[in-house]
Amino acid sequence: MTVYGGQGDPARTMALLWRAGTPSGTRTAPGPRPGLTVDAIVAAGIALADESGLAGLSMRAVGQRLGTSAMALYTYVPSKRELLDLMYDQAHADLPTGYALDGGPRAAVLAWAADLWDRYLRHPWLLQVSYARPVLGPHEQVVLEALLGILAETGLPMTVRRTAVGTLLHLVRGMAQTAAESRAAAAATGDSDEHWWHARAAQLAHVAPDFAQRFPHSTALAQAPVGESGYDPVAIARAALTGGLDLLLDGLDAAK
Repeated sequence: MTVYGGQGDPARTMALLWRAGTPSGTRTAPGPRPGLTVDAIVAAGIALADESGLAGLSMRAVGQRLGTSAMALYTYVPSKRELLDLMYDQAHADLPTGYALDGGPRAAVLAWAADLWDRYLRHPWLLQVSYARPVLGPHEQVVLEALLGILAETGLPMTVRRTAVGTLLHLVRGMAQTAAESRAAAAATGDSDEHWWHARAAQLAHVAPDFAQRFPHSTALAQAPVGESGYDPVAIARAALTGGLDLLLDGLDAAK
């Protein structure tokens, strides 16, 4: 399931994201003032999404969680579209605004990537929100600014930094999505990754007995040692992320 942020009214959405004239307890439309705040509504939406993903997100469900009606929420947040943007940005809150560089840019990038990975797995529904149109909120911007601050210390040309930022963001997000979806697949189907692979590998050997001859490189890769990850999809994805980061950072070092 992919959803797109930035579908709400631009003026209201940006004002709410940046709290520009709309502090946490201010209404966005006239009406009686219920005992609610924008922050409380966003927190309830995040909690709901953490439990059931974005498929279960609705203004009615958020209102029920807060013990009120959907109509009461509209005096603070115009619609579910704006709420999604607010939730997405708030879920990035409290990530570091900067990273120590005493261990060098590489160590700082690895720390940044680890923090973002952890945040994605804590709130896997974030990965359902397309990155094609960023929400452009302050908390998400902190994530980008922190990475740019690290890359500024490398002395790389701005064009290289731009490429590096996009690649690093998508590498972390992509591997976190693989981990989150693998974990969700096991929960949804009741079938572990280990059992799934064993069952299909046995059938593959039956239906394509010449597989190794037809696909020698794939076979060699499958038979190569994979460390201690075993069939843990999260550990496998985390190891792939580490390896991918090392390769990418080696390339950045060479580009200096």
